[in-house]
Amino acid sequence: MDTAVVTETAAALRPALPLPELRRLVRDGRLSLIDQFQRGRASAPAASRLVRLLAEHTDDVLAQLWDQSGLPKGAALVAVGGYGRGELYPYSDVDVLLLMPHDLAPADTTSVVGDERQHVEAFITACWDIGLEIGSSVRTVDECVAEALADVTTQTAMLECRFLCGSKRLFEQFRRRIQEVLDPAEFMIAKTLEMRQRHTKYEDTPYSLEPNCKESPGGLRDLQVLRWVAGAAGLGKSWSEMASKGLITRFEARQLQRNEGLLRLIRARLHTVAKRREDRLVFDLQTAVAESFGYASTAERRASEALMRRYYWAAKAVVQLNQILMLNIEERINGMHDAAMRPINAKFFDRGGMIEVASDDLYEKDPHAILETFLTFQQSVGAKGLSVRTLRALYNARELMDAKFRADPENRRLFMEILQQPRGQTHALRLMNDTSVLGRYLWVFRRIVGQMQHDLFHVYTVDQHILMVLRNVRRFFIPEHTHEYPFCSQLAAHWDRPWVLFVAALFHDVAKGRGGDHSDLGAIEVRRFCRDHGIDRDDAKLIEFLVQEHLTMSRVAQKEDLSDPEVIRTFAERVRDPRRLTGLYLLTVSDIRGTSPKVWNAWKGKLLEDLYRSTLRALGGSQPNNAADIEMRKQEARQMLALHSMLPGSQEALWQTLDLSYFARHDSGEIAWHARSLKKRVDTVTPVVSARLSPVGEGLQVMVYAPDRPDLFARICGYFDSGQFSILDARVHTTRAGYALDTFQVITPYIDQAYRDLIVMVETQLALALASDKALPEPGTGRLSRRVKSFPVAPRVQLRPDEKAQRWLLSVSASDRSGLLYRIARVLAQHRINLQLAKISTLGERVEDTFLVDGAALQHNRSQIEFETELLAALA
Repeated sequence: MDTAVVTETAAALRPALPLPELRRLVRDGRLSLIDQFQRGRASAPAASRLVRLLAEHTDDVLAQLWDQSGLPKGAALVAVGGYGRGELYPYSDVDVLLLMPHDLAPADTTSVVGDERQHVEAFITACWDIGLEIGSSVRTVDECVAEALADVTTQTAMLECRFLCGSKRLFEQFRRRIQEVLDPAEFMIAKTLEMRQRHTKYEDTPYSLEPNCKESPGGLRDLQVLRWVAGAAGLGKSWSEMASKGLITRFEARQLQRNEGLLRLIRARLHTVAKRREDRLVFDLQTAVAESFGYASTAERRASEALMRRYYWAAKAVVQLNQILMLNIEERINGMHDAAMRPINAKFFDRGGMIEVASDDLYEKDPHAILETFLTFQQSVGAKGLSVRTLRALYNARELMDAKFRADPENRRLFMEILQQPRGQTHALRLMNDTSVLGRYLWVFRRIVGQMQHDLFHVYTVDQHILMVLRNVRRFFIPEHTHEYPFCSQLAAHWDRPWVLFVAALFHDVAKGRGGDHSDLGAIEVRRFCRDHGIDRDDAKLIEFLVQEHLTMSRVAQKEDLSDPEVIRTFAERVRDPRRLTGLYLLTVSDIRGTSPKVWNAWKGKLLEDLYRSTLRALGGSQPNNAADIEMRKQEARQMLALHSMLPGSQEALWQTLDLSYFARHDSGEIAWHARSLKKRVDTVTPVVSARLSPVGEGLQVMVYAPDRPDLFARICGYFDSGQFSILDARVHTTRAGYALDTFQVITPYIDQAYRDLIVMVETQLALALASDKALPEPGTGRLSRRVKSFPVAPRVQLRPDEKAQRWLLSVSASDRSGLLYRIARVLAQHRINLQLAKISTLGERVEDTFLVDGAALQHNRSQIEFETELLAALA
């Protein structure tokens, strides 16, 4: 009997339900299944059961609706895409294909075709009316074939088809025709290119801090691609089928099934927590999803960190297995003859530029060959990576890398040889991490694989940050990258043992996430590593120093007054010798650059370089001579002014109003610029603003000269905030004549767009803003980023007298937001506190600002507490 007749008979026996009743059926059925899932234990089988039952529930509702739709008897309803696989996540779309026996071209509504068109439209409308968010298409078989040939995404959705109701005969015809036009080789190429594009879109890493558990590298889509490509080639549509055909091992099949189960569980929990279709593990939802798994926050680790680490380990395994299987499928489809084999040694071959093991059981017979793989990769000119055979052998050899393997003297020698090679450390260590060898050999490194960092400026997991820092250090030693950081490359050229810095980079953050000071704990770990690996005493002491002090130089440069000789002397005593200073400088630059693309800027580079040069002079025995340094700066400034045709001595009217601290805090170029800008305007009663492109190569440098007033700094900050400028540095000086001479380093996203117009605008508008006598406006609320909302920094204010007990050091720490500096400046103005120096440090989405201040309000306990209380309120 025709299936259409069977369906018609079933429809006649099934009572018709009005749309409100169907809407209730859809809602109650789905909510019941979701509620049962949420109350149950978070397990992969529970997630698989949920997506299967949701699909079956939707099948029943669609069948009921189909029965009542009056569609032609020869038509068929087909589930496609994920719904076609029999999987439906709580808030996913329902993708269906209405397969028609003939074309529904526009026609007179009185015709038969016109009636059918109206029934189709009514069916689709009814689906939405009852709460099914369907993605629908209406096509004939010929149209489906044409679409499949034109677009691989559509073709893929059609391959995952499942008959729902209507004409089974038409469905079988459709499925047969789609299979006939499928070319496995072309399909594999198209899906591979599509996968690469998708990976690029999602940052080419499974370690994104807000990954998409479906689309990111290592997500569910990567597993689906394997099924699609293998199925198209007739190599199996399930992991067990692929194992039975020899495409994967039984162990790999179990690993694929286990990691797929976890990803499916995370996605299902994510949907139920968000109560919408959401496949991104965004910061807002990570904690709630983690708690739904049963994770709880502790003093050492957030619940979200435990969940995300589990996710990263699964995603990393999927990336590894995806690479192995895709290469294996490609070999099955294209044959094994396309790559020439060239022996490298008795253990390895060069197979078309890929390092290949001589036998599948090489690592079982000779575990030393595991590390030799990466040494061979480094030493082989033109090597592009590891072959599928090698990747598979490494994946299956992980259990061989135990405590005995780590303690083996030969393996320790091989690891040091990898670090000491003249080239290839970055690629070798990344390959070792991608294949899980690095964490198996360095057990301390394994503890930070997939470890998140919630400090609002690292955008990588700890292991990826460490490898990024090592890459940055390595680039200083490569001539092709000299143009990036010439001074660092110049110092690196005279550094005799680069591997010392590589070891320090590898261990500098290795103790994160344990609680306690990770610098001290990391120093203990690297001391043990140096002892175990036979590193001589002097190099071991240097490496330990670099790990323990890797945050010190950045803190001093960004938070302390580098014009103060005492700051330089104290730092020099801590560093002790030029080699340690150079190593610390190179590691610090690499570390800051490796946190986030947003954290490093030219101004921070200048501060670090200034600190390096000043400390180097101090270490050379040169005692700071402020008078000589200032006289030299003045002489250089005079020469610059002469080049600009200024008469000799015309700068003296300004300079006589300035004290030594001004000349100590500005270089000769800035001193000359100020003198030119203020020529004949030293006694002005109206504000003078001068702006120029920053000499450090980024943003603008802005000078403000005006009669001093308590709210001047606040008005300047308010203007920059309203103009979307970010202040990187502020040097504030008050002349003997009662004028403020302030210099700001600012950046803006619009600097590349007609910078001359931007300079004129700043000079004009800021001068007008400073001339105003209106009350300071109330600060705006300031928009917080999602990340700050999820991981807020508790505002902190610390006020302490400086070493000379003449001024106060005000330290502020808070989550960054627009207008934050204006809020701080406004509180200073309200309490009539004078600002002498501002060190603005923005670390991603956290600010760490330091101000040198004085004022009568700070001399009394009560007014000081009032000031600190108001400042905390402004930061919150």
